[in-house]
Amino acid sequence: MEPIKNTLQEMMNKNSFQNRLLKVKKEILSNEQIREFVADHALSRTTVERSLSKLYEFNQQHKNCVKCPGLALCPNVLKGYSPNLFLNQGSIDVGYSPCPLKEKQDEERRQRSLFQSLYVPKEVLNARFLEIEINPERFDAIQTAEKYVKDFVPGKTKHGLYFYGDFGVGKTYVMCAIANELALLKNVKSLMVYTPDFFRDLKNAIGSDRFLEKLTYIKTVPLLILDDIGAEAISGWIRDEVLGSILQYRMMENLPTLYSSNYDYNELEEHLAYSEKAGTELLKAKRIMERIRHYTISKYIGGKNRRENFSLSK
Repeated sequence: MEPIKNTLQEMMNKNSFQNRLLKVKKEILSNEQIREFVADHALSRTTVERSLSKLYEFNQQHKNCVKCPGLALCPNVLKGYSPNLFLNQGSIDVGYSPCPLKEKQDEERRQRSLFQSLYVPKEVLNARFLEIEINPERFDAIQTAEKYVKDFVPGKTKHGLYFYGDFGVGKTYVMCAIANELALLKNVKSLMVYTPDFFRDLKNAIGSDRFLEKLTYIKTVPLLILDDIGAEAISGWIRDEVLGSILQYRMMENLPTLYSSNYDYNELEEHLAYSEKAGTELLKAKRIMERIRHYTISKYIGGKNRRENFSLSK
């Protein structure tokens, strides 16, 4: 009796397996994309049967995409990738390509990697033109910034911008917006540095490899933004050997530099002329300003001090 019982059990298991297999096949072949692929390539029943495991994989992954829970919770084998069918030496195979959400994430990461910053507040790093509040006192500057981005030709544009105005009127935010728009629209790599902290950091790094690395990178980056230039008490050495060296190199290599400052051209020249040790050195300041004046368009940004209202983004 035992052998008969075992045989009956095996038959029942086999029938159960066959039923499950038929159910899976039915589900697979009811997938519209699979049916279209089979029809478009005029595939035989034999080819389809031979590729059931791949078709099952595609169907399961495709169902996950149809019920997409979002990129963070994506359950697919390759997170953020959608399945696609293709023929591989006569058999059906499954490939994967980034889904729209993954492409958007990658593009945002690419953009962030193009726009780098040193010592700049995180609150303003994602600035965009569409988010800038327009008023009569900043309209001309914003219009100039938008035109600059529109006309910018990577590798050819060599002039920059010089935006000046009172504390907290949004100069840094506008500069960040320019960098982000250029990254997105023109694939331009840029670096924005808060100038006072940058100069202090360089002074502390004198004699180390870090000093030369930072100085070389700032000299050679495709687009440099010096934020809040003039806010620091500058030494003759920083002015001549650091700032002068950076601007001279960038001028010779036709690399554009943008500036924000509380000073206009004349006021910045006065500020650069004075150092505690050497006193007033007008000629050396003029040399620096020649490299700024002739390679930038100067625009005033006015308005209320937005920092007083705890708003750095407008």
